[in-house]
Amino acid sequence: MNQKVRVGIIGCGKIALNHAKALLANDNVELLGCADVDGTRAAEFAARFGIPHAYDNAAELMRSGIDTVTVCTPHPTHEATVVEAARHGLNVLCEKPISISLAEADRMIDAAESAGVTFGVLFQRRFWEASRRAHQAVRNGRIGTPVFASVALRLGRDAAYFNSDPWRGTWDAEGGGVLINQAIHYIDLMQWCVGSPVVRISGSIATLKHGDHIEVEDTAVATLEFANGALGVIQAGTTFAPGLGTQVLVTGDNGATVAITEFPEGEPAFNDIWTVAGEESYRSVHSTEIDSDPPLATIHEGLTPYHARQIDDFIDAVVHGREPLVTGREARKALEIVLAIYESARTGRPVPLAAPEPASGPFAEVRAVAQPTTGARAAETSHR
Repeated sequence: MNQKVRVGIIGCGKIALNHAKALLANDNVELLGCADVDGTRAAEFAARFGIPHAYDNAAELMRSGIDTVTVCTPHPTHEATVVEAARHGLNVLCEKPISISLAEADRMIDAAESAGVTFGVLFQRRFWEASRRAHQAVRNGRIGTPVFASVALRLGRDAAYFNSDPWRGTWDAEGGGVLINQAIHYIDLMQWCVGSPVVRISGSIATLKHGDHIEVEDTAVATLEFANGALGVIQAGTTFAPGLGTQVLVTGDNGATVAITEFPEGEPAFNDIWTVAGEESYRSVHSTEIDSDPPLATIHEGLTPYHARQIDDFIDAVVHGREPLVTGREARKALEIVLAIYESARTGRPVPLAAPEPASGPFAEVRAVAQPTTGARAAETSHR
């Protein structure tokens, strides 16, 4: 492929800033357009980054002569946008989660494969040095066979966060709460590092602090069984003040443990526990001198270099006709775990994977657990 990859951005909200910065820094890219249902926002975004064309709908952007799009819209719009892009023969890199149901995810994957286009999903935390190091340690057998894994997510959110965008905290427009928005990043890291499919999940969700602002869960716990016999634990909450960060931990049958910790949120992760034989090290995590609850803009800014690494990987995949590190099928794995926790919370029973989804959709009955209100709020606006 001799010419540059011609790219457009769909959705010009907060996370799109990271996409624009990364794309403009890539020598193989021409960033030619952007689109948002709010035409004024699209125009302002284009002016800010020197993007030649701005549109008030994604369809016009897709017909403008580009060959690749990145999708930065709310969760429930992902399927329609990705499928339409594939029908136009466009490569697609979509923000996480891939979608809010497995049926949607499968249609997206099928559409991309049928069209022969490259399809990736943003899980930029896989590109932390600490994540790659832990993943390689497990893959190289330096901890033996994984026998235990955990995700601990202890973050703070407030009313201003949930009120900053109309889609936040709703089943219809976000698809869930702490699990599908924040924890899914670390669930992805855990299953990627363990390298064995999850086969059984038991979980519970609750809304314990933010009920005045959201209809979805702010607290969740789950136990997991992996195909190789390993056990896992997920605990996640946006109820902490101050926030205490996140940790993904994997222990092997030789006793060695590797951990990936992000504190404060948005800072590059580090390996705070590393007991691989001959490489033992520990790092202190918390300090009162650290701002443990940075604003969302600061969190996104801290992740910009890792967005760039994943976007660079995706563009390289397009140029060289290979799969990106995080394909649609890879991204589906974390979604399947999240949806199984919701289903277990609804039924009070363990969920085997991969059980088929009810025809009515994964949240039709889960909504009764969290007592949500009605009304779809999805639109082509900012993501997260």
